[in-house]
Order: sequence, then C-alpha cells, then structure tokens
Amino acid sequence: MHIDAWIESVPPGAVYALVALIIGVESLGIPLPGEIALVSASLLASHGTVNPVLVGLCATLGAIVGDSIGYAIGRKGGKPLFERLGQRFPKHFGPGQLASAERSFQRWGMWAVFFGRFVALLRIFAGPLSGALRMPYWKFLIANVLGGVIWAGGTTAGVYYLGVVAEDWLKRFSWLGLILAVCLGAGSFLLMRWRASRAHPAGPDPDPEGGAEAEPVAAATE
Repeated sequence: MHIDAWIESVPPGAVYALVALIIGVESLGIPLPGEIALVSASLLASHGTVNPVLVGLCATLGAIVGDSIGYAIGRKGGKPLFERLGQRFPKHFGPGQLASAERSFQRWGMWAVFFGRFVALLRIFAGPLSGALRMPYWKFLIANVLGGVIWAGGTTAGVYYLGVVAEDWLKRFSWLGLILAVCLGAGSFLLMRWRASRAHPAGPDPDPEGGAEAEPVAAATE
C-alpha cells in the first residue's frame, strides 16, 4: 500500500501524529517519504477531513525536532556513522551521495540546511551531516527553523488551496458544461443565420424569363 493511500485509511485524529512522525524520522536521516505524507495530509485537509493548520504545525514540529536530533546524532557519530549507513542504505548514503551533500554543505554552510529542506536528498542529510561537520548549533537552528516553517507551511497551504479549488471546479463542472453547450449552440445558430443572409440577400427577385429587362428596352425604342 502506498503512503498516500495508507494515510487516507488512518483515522483523522491520528493523521497529525503520523505526519509529524514520518517527517521527523526522515529528518533524522532515515529515508522515508515525508513529502508524500505531507502532501497526502494536505489533500485530506482540502476535503475537510483534517485541519490544515494542525497539519502544517505538526509537519513543522516534526521537521525541526527531527533535524535537531539528527544534528546531535551526527555530531556524536561523525563521518564513521555515514560509512555504516552507506553499507545499509547504499542508494541514499552511498559515497557519491555523501560527497555531493558534503560539497554543498562546505560551500553554502547554513544555507545548505535551509534549502536542503526542499531537496529530498539534502533533507535526509541536513541534520546528521551538519553535526558531523561541526556546524555551530545556533546557525543550524536558525536555518532549520526557517526551512521547516516555510517548507511545511508552504507545502500545506499550497496543496490545500489547490485541492479546494480543484474540488470546487469539479462540483461546478456539470453547470459549466451546460453553459458551454448552450453558448456553442447559440453561436452555431447565429453563424448559420448570418451565412444564410449573405448567400440570399433581401430584395425583389429578378424575373427568370427576362421580363424585367424587356420594359426598359421597349421604352427606349419608342
């Protein structure tokens, strides 16, 4: 079962905790579909099943707390931690992925933590790698909080309002179809009437036997 279908099957009261848990565990450095969970919960909110504000708050809390715990783990375990993780999760923590993430963090510093929240690979690495590279915690915390708030809040709001608009549009689709059909029918009728008037202009029809032209000729001969 996919994560989105699984969330839809969960009781509404447990959706908030589930979103916070999945995003928090992902932020620890464990590859889980946190973004899919957030999008699925936001869509449920657009249907009125859950509260979008609580979804955004839980997602933000999970992101900030998870990243902070991941930072502490990375600071204690250092780079050997990533070597062990690379053996267990080669697709996510392989040497190539680790080298790419490390270059980004060394070049951009705390901005890598902020923008890393919006990139799947860096979202997993952000906390543990920041700790392993000994980034000052206050810098990490600022970038972590800002990234978590904007990512979680922005994603929730965007998906929620998109879902509301889409649902409203689908509800009105039958009326839109009816109005469109009436407009097309009226337009086709007017077009055919206009073309008919151009093909047969109004006025007296000429005499098919030429009688209308005979009288002027006779008068001219007299």
